Amino acid sequence: MRRDIYQAIADPTRRAILTLLVSGAMTPNAIAEHFDSSRQAVSKHIQILTECGALKQKQQGREIYYQLEAEKMKEIDVWMTAFRKMWMDKFDQLDNLLDTI
Repeated sequence: MRRDIYQAIADPTRRAILTLLVSGAMTPNAIAEHFDSSRQAVSKHIQILTECGALKQKQQGREIYYQLEAEKMKEIDVWMTAFRKMWMDKFDQLDNLLDTI
């Protein structure tokens, strides 16, 4: 089953994993050390992030490293652009209203 990026970022643990990997690739064990949940639970989150294309894995010797797939994150940015514009317009309207008071 192919998941989409929006399913992946819906979970706070998965968002935290993405944030961790901004600084560089990590092994599943290194990722799991940052969470109170079980290694299996973190592995499930990693699997979901990999299935949606947010993470890619790279084998180095006996270790697997996961790294952020930045191109996939652009999909979220494009979607958010419309909302950013809407909020900026709302803030401009509020500024104008406050200026008239």
